[in-house]
Amino acid sequence: MGFIFSKSMNENLKNQQEFMLMNARLQLERQLVMQNEMRERQMAMQIAWSREFLKYFGTFFSIAAISLTAGAIKRKKPAFLFPIVPLGFVFTYQCDLGYGTLLQRMKGEAENILETEKSKLQLPKGMITFESLEKSRREQSKFFIEK
Repeated sequence: MGFIFSKSMNENLKNQQEFMLMNARLQLERQLVMQNEMRERQMAMQIAWSREFLKYFGTFFSIAAISLTAGAIKRKKPAFLFPIVPLGFVFTYQCDLGYGTLLQRMKGEAENILETEKSKLQLPKGMITFESLEKSRREQSKFFIEK
């Protein structure tokens, strides 16, 4: 009788472990999907911000370029054209970020860094561990009593 009861308990325990493993996997998959959704939304907001900024900066750049060109021609001083150069770089960068391939190039470079330059990504003193966190917490805590 004990053998039958033990066999049933082992089977129930095995089923429960499988259920817990499946549940943990499902929870992890949901967390990964949620984190990816949040990342995609943040990237979309960054691109949208860049495009919105480009509208305002493009207007400013156009007015400044026309005004500076007119001033350079009217006063016959080419020095008025010099501010167009740095403003042009900023305008080009924003165009590339909002509508060009800058994000794809950045992604490619990031993948290259992850593959070939791993040592540059390591944290000082290595990964944070539970023990190091506990040690730091104990040192900072005034109310901790060592047992």
